[in-house]
Amino acid sequence: MTALTLKPAVAPGPRADAIVIGVAKAGTGPVIAPGAEAVDQAYEGGLAGVLKTLGASGAEGELTKLPAPASLGTPLVIAVGLGAEPEADAGYDAEALRRAAGVAARGLSGTAKAAFALPVDGPGAVAAIAEGVLLGAYAFDAYKEKPRDEKAKNDGGPLGEAVLLGGEEGEAAFQAAVDRAAAVGEELNRARDLVNTPPNDLNPEAFAAVARAAAEEHGLTVEVLDDQALTEGGYGGILGVGGGSVSTPRLVKLAYTHPEADKHLAYVGKGITYDSGGISLKPAGHNETMKCDMAGAAAVFAAVVAAARLGLKVNVTGWLALAENMPSGSATRPGDVLHMYSGKTVEVLNTDAEGRLVLADALWAASAEEPDAIVDVATLTGAMVLALGSRTFGVMANDDAFRTAVHEAAEEVGEPAWQMPLPEHLRKGMDSPVADIANMGERMGGGLVAGLFLREFVGEGITWAHLDIAGPAYNEGGAFGYTPKGGTGTAVRTLVRLAEQAADGDLG
Repeated sequence: MTALTLKPAVAPGPRADAIVIGVAKAGTGPVIAPGAEAVDQAYEGGLAGVLKTLGASGAEGELTKLPAPASLGTPLVIAVGLGAEPEADAGYDAEALRRAAGVAARGLSGTAKAAFALPVDGPGAVAAIAEGVLLGAYAFDAYKEKPRDEKAKNDGGPLGEAVLLGGEEGEAAFQAAVDRAAAVGEELNRARDLVNTPPNDLNPEAFAAVARAAAEEHGLTVEVLDDQALTEGGYGGILGVGGGSVSTPRLVKLAYTHPEADKHLAYVGKGITYDSGGISLKPAGHNETMKCDMAGAAAVFAAVVAAARLGLKVNVTGWLALAENMPSGSATRPGDVLHMYSGKTVEVLNTDAEGRLVLADALWAASAEEPDAIVDVATLTGAMVLALGSRTFGVMANDDAFRTAVHEAAEEVGEPAWQMPLPEHLRKGMDSPVADIANMGERMGGGLVAGLFLREFVGEGITWAHLDIAGPAYNEGGAFGYTPKGGTGTAVRTLVRLAEQAADGDLG
């Protein structure tokens, strides 16, 4: 993990292998952003002209490398685009800084130490830069062949240390901002690791073991229900989904409590460690990334641990509904009826609509503790990807004000989201002649149908929101900003922000 160091802005800057500066886009060409004054002076005030000659424009995501003058104390300057120059006195928003820092950190792969001289106008800017660095520097190389000699082992690895310039060294607010970014960034990256881990190494039992280890490390309480306990408890949804695999399912309860907490949030995560579709087998071309179908559980896990590391004055309980959906002689068949933990029966019309089944049991278990609010997170439907694309997740809720609060929290932390409805007329499509409800309804609006199904398993009077992260949870394209190829850690920051708001009394 990249180490973070906070230092005041000094000329010409600390000794480092590179220094990162911001460049904005203006009508006349690139403009050097605040924070890079010492670097510009080393070029005798002509750095913008040099960058323009090299073709730099300041566009978001643009990265330009150029040799540094000897007086600067570093051999390399990296200019990263911040996008349009803000209006006078407006300053750069946090997401622009976060993305720029992420682009630079990715470009610094294999570098031991780099200084970041991006615009800083307060602790929030430092936090954004620190977060962008940690998320942008992320690399998943656990399964790569390791170089034999020590020197080669350091080549191509993540940035070793980032020195953040512009913070007031020793001032509590700036250091607290860096510490928060470190806690959230490190746990988000752990969620990415889980999503990227191959399913032959991360089955439900292995995921539960990770939760146990984290609980011991961070003083959390943990309870793991194995297949026998699930059978005794009547968790027919989780058992029905996991019945076709030799890797038996688990329901993990991971809880962080604070002695001064006034609020209790429950987070529920879909944890299908591999989704073949079951008997309703997925067609070719749809199986290769299905290790990511536990991204919701990974996000919940990471958010609970982050809340503990931050010492938030709120109780947060995470429920990880873990199963592997496989076809076999013991697998659930289309037409089967499952007896759910809530007492309802569900006719299974499609075994590839399995996430809602495991979530239903976990939602009912979470409801029994009567939390102030429940938020579930799931890579639930392809319909949501069709509706919102690959970078935005949908937010549904049984309370309009809470849906808005979740959406605003997501946008605040830089996770694109959009509010979606739960149209009552779509509920009728899930009526079943043999059970209380079917797990499928109308094809059109399938993401909304799934949300309506989940609502059936939320306890009466409990505020609830559903995040369908099927689009942004796994990036199959190239890296961008601070987002890598593969697991993204989507929803972790939203969940942490909601917990912070609850701790501060600002969440409903």
